Amino acid sequence: MMRPVVNKSPMPGFGLGMGITLTLLSLVVLLPIAALLVKGAGLGLAGLWAVASGERVVASLALSFRLSLIAALFNLVFGVLLAWVLSRYRFPGRRLLDAAVDLPFALPTAVAGIALTALYAPNGVFGSLAKTFGARIAYTEWGILIALIFVGLPFVTRTVQPVVEEIEREVEEASATLGASRLYTLRRVIMPMLAPAALTGFALALARSVGEYGSVIFIAGNIPMKTEIAPLLIVIRLEEFDYNGAAAIGIAMLTISFTLLLAINAVQVWTRRRIGYV
Repeated sequence: MMRPVVNKSPMPGFGLGMGITLTLLSLVVLLPIAALLVKGAGLGLAGLWAVASGERVVASLALSFRLSLIAALFNLVFGVLLAWVLSRYRFPGRRLLDAAVDLPFALPTAVAGIALTALYAPNGVFGSLAKTFGARIAYTEWGILIALIFVGLPFVTRTVQPVVEEIEREVEEASATLGASRLYTLRRVIMPMLAPAALTGFALALARSVGEYGSVIFIAGNIPMKTEIAPLLIVIRLEEFDYNGAAAIGIAMLTISFTLLLAINAVQVWTRRRIGYV
């Protein structure tokens, strides 16, 4: 009697795979978060709330998350457009532009901050041009926003680009053959297919912007209550040896970030179900 042939997967089984996954996840993610929570627990709930609700902390948190959301929304629109242009069109300098998208990944954040400050400072190329119109970019919220857009754009573009390349042109041609306008095809055919990847890129860009430090501190001006971001305030607390206070601010950022990412994930699930329904 012949035994049935079992096709073994080259990947490890469920038990081994789950063990490796949980071990790495614990070492890289869960243990650092647990250490942060344990450090902040030394203050107690009342102490945590007292630190997190301080006027300076609230101002820095509001600034960080508000500008991060704006930057991520800008990158969502412009990043999808850039991914579409790079995937669908051929033009001189396309490869150079495609390579330039990855610069924020490769460039040290401190170097990026210095370069942006040199460009947008009052004596810089763009800063002096803005100065002629009575505007100021560096050392204001505009400078922080530009830095966050710079570091977050590749996350959206590189997440959406493979999806754009997989969309067959015949889909658009079929929609046009059936009498649909370009706007209708974009809204009802193309965008639903891009939405899950675009939301993933948006979440990644938002997460990167919230925790960004190196490229922001040089161009922000770091004025308390005005242009002081939350990561900088954490560093200041650490330099003052106020480790519990730094942990409390970190826990506040973690809570807000987790809530935002959970909401984005819920929107992604709804989008996928909607696409399946349509």
